[in-house]
Amino acid sequence: MNKPRIVITGTGAVCAAGKQTQQILDAVCAGRSSIGPIRQWDTSGWPTSVAGEIADLNPREMVEDRKLHKLIRRTDLFGLYAAARAIDAAGLVASREALAPDAAAQYSDRTGVYVGSGGGNYDSQYDYFPLMTEANDSLPAFGRELSNTVNPMWLLRTLPNNVLGHIGIRHGFKGSNACITNHSIGGTLAVIEAMEALRNGEADRAIAVGHDAPIEPQMVLYYGDVGLLATDAIRPFDRRRDGSLFGEGGAALALETEASAAARGAKIVGEVLGGGSASDAQGLLAIRDDGDALARAIALALEDAGLRPDEVGMIAAHGNGTQQSDASEAAAIRRIFGANGKAPPTTAFKWAFGHLIAAAGILEAVLALRSLQERIVPGIATFESLDPACEGVPVSRQSQQPRSDVVLVLCRGFAGTNAALLLRAAM
Repeated sequence: MNKPRIVITGTGAVCAAGKQTQQILDAVCAGRSSIGPIRQWDTSGWPTSVAGEIADLNPREMVEDRKLHKLIRRTDLFGLYAAARAIDAAGLVASREALAPDAAAQYSDRTGVYVGSGGGNYDSQYDYFPLMTEANDSLPAFGRELSNTVNPMWLLRTLPNNVLGHIGIRHGFKGSNACITNHSIGGTLAVIEAMEALRNGEADRAIAVGHDAPIEPQMVLYYGDVGLLATDAIRPFDRRRDGSLFGEGGAALALETEASAAARGAKIVGEVLGGGSASDAQGLLAIRDDGDALARAIALALEDAGLRPDEVGMIAAHGNGTQQSDASEAAAIRRIFGANGKAPPTTAFKWAFGHLIAAAGILEAVLALRSLQERIVPGIATFESLDPACEGVPVSRQSQQPRSDVVLVLCRGFAGTNAALLLRAAM
């Protein structure tokens, strides 16, 4: 059965490297890392003191509505900002405003929202800490002062679907929707779910978003305790790699059926060709050395897109810089594309702004799409020499040329979750 084309008409992104897609990509191509000292708390004696933190964050710059700031968290700011940039770039609201009332109402009903959000952050509980200390282990004392101490908006601020809800409220989008909290692959799955909703006629257009703000004390402490954090930099596939580092931000894609984009006269910047997801099912942290689940996710994405491996022109690897993840990712790439240089030119982006967890895959999809439009596979500035365990992955410190207009974006998360996304750039 022929699947309807799902096109991309707008993108948005924000992270430590910038607040616009082009600004972020320019920093990557220039070899500039935005990973630096964490400023949100004193990190003396912590497993690491650096991350891809957005400096001088101005909440009003992210979201103008001051009243809304009482109801949302730092991570929500990033998701709402990225979504607004993608909506503006696609001209979705402007198109609706040009319609007659009945047609505009149907337009809103046929516009969906799909969001991947971080579900494992601890800062949502920090409002309770002062009272816990003051109560001195007395539950009755804690209960008596709870309503006087903790913000009454606490529950509303901690909802994982805040970004989804407020995108709909702010822009009047009333269509199909889903909030996905699946660790690092959440944002990628939001794109895949939005694509499937459009293919199946559940909506005519949709916003896919990923956002996260994992730079917080407990996240750094716990990731450090299990040996996942780097000392000073992320070095994907390099023999010197020693772990990953956090980043924060969000990204969004405006997706439409080809018919919807044509009816609006929208400019098409790319196309979502297919996606796939699979699990190692080994444990919360354990992954298979042979990269089996990631290889199956890639195979599913290729089948979904109706493409052969040799039609992929570029890979945007997960490349989080941890020993086992990079090596098993390389094994998956070899399994699909073969060894001896058969894989297309490959890059990874986390070295430049950190690992955004739920927003990682979708931000890297936005950057990969823009890279293809510029006919470049950005180099990895922290790369020096390939680890023999990562043989067959053609990464480079220097920029390379893509072999076609198709990119494969890879994303991996805890509990052995893996996702693959195939995009085509409008050249």
